[in-house]
Amino acid sequence: MIPNIITLQKQFKAKDKDIILTSFPKSGTTWLKSLLFSILNRNQQSYDHHPLLTTNPHHLVPTLEFTIYANHKIHDLSTMRSPRLLATHIPYASLPDSIKHCPESKIVYVSRNPLDVIVSMWYFGKDHPDRNLQSNYTIEDCVDEFCRGEFVFGPYWDHVFGYWKASLERAEKVLFLKYEEMKEDTFGQAKRVAEFIHRADHWAGWSSYKAFLPVQCHNRVSFTGLPFSQEEESDGVVEQILEMCSLSKLKDLDVNKHGQVRPNVENKIYFRKGQVGDWMNHLTPSMVERVSMVTKEKLSGSGLSFKMD
Repeated sequence: MIPNIITLQKQFKAKDKDIILTSFPKSGTTWLKSLLFSILNRNQQSYDHHPLLTTNPHHLVPTLEFTIYANHKIHDLSTMRSPRLLATHIPYASLPDSIKHCPESKIVYVSRNPLDVIVSMWYFGKDHPDRNLQSNYTIEDCVDEFCRGEFVFGPYWDHVFGYWKASLERAEKVLFLKYEEMKEDTFGQAKRVAEFIHRADHWAGWSSYKAFLPVQCHNRVSFTGLPFSQEEESDGVVEQILEMCSLSKLKDLDVNKHGQVRPNVENKIYFRKGQVGDWMNHLTPSMVERVSMVTKEKLSGSGLSFKMD
């Protein structure tokens, strides 16, 4: 993956009105991709023929380092019309300068309680063929790697703090979300996302994505990023989007039970529980104490915290 990231850093040039979805792995990325795509695309598709019914969220919102810049490819993304909807797991400090400095592009970041991140990553790693994890890879091993900062895309705390700090310094540029708050008030958080990205204009560049995405993604869509109107709220548009993007709905779709996000990576491993507090069913008190102590130390004075008890 490192060559992909290096190519991305050298080649990617952000454009005004780009929308970049960012996250530490296993923090609610799949859900946020579904929500963001559906919010932007809500005026163009009937829910009986919604792209999510036949296409995995990771194909609808491609990840730069896994898709666009995979296998040492160099793509000319300048032909894609605005706003371009893309995703990355790269830490804020490692983003191409053009993303950070482009005045009209937007970054939407989702964070998650580190205890739940650990559990989700452990299950994901066991099912992911690229990890080549042995059968004796335990949750204790995962906790140990996490606390040493030996996780993909770097230490968790550096990752969340980088985007948290950026959101405080440039609130108009970076929206910082918490997975737990999204689960608690999904309606309100969906409205918050829509308001944040409201400057995105009509998007008519779906055809330019075709070179990078699977055939099943080639249904034409158009994005219209606007805050939800009072009429839309009264007509239940927000609820329709939330139902379409719910884990239970997505997990039950045939497209997410079968097929692959990319070679040897099956769609189904991206849909497990999505619960808040599932760590209580897996981590011992000593594991929780260790993660909690490191988290408090690393995030001390930042104003950012997660419930660890």
